[in-house]
Amino acid sequence: MSREIVYEKLNNIFREIFDNDSIVITDNTVADDIEGWDSLEHINLITAIEDDFNIKFTMRELSNMKKVGDMVDLILSK
Repeated sequence: MSREIVYEKLNNIFREIFDNDSIVITDNTVADDIEGWDSLEHINLITAIEDDFNIKFTMRELSNMKKVGDMVDLILSK
């Protein structure tokens, strides 16, 4: 799977979770960049990503994710 396809899928997930069709994520996107991205929505986001990509993140992997680029790298590694 290419990085572009991962971003396309992630953009759709982010738009659905945060109910905002104007969201465009980048490698440097962080929680402060998206309105409503709090701890509860983070759990919903991670669950949706795991379901869509058919993967599971470990607690260590989740704690090391600081920005969307880290998330994309991790998805590509699985």
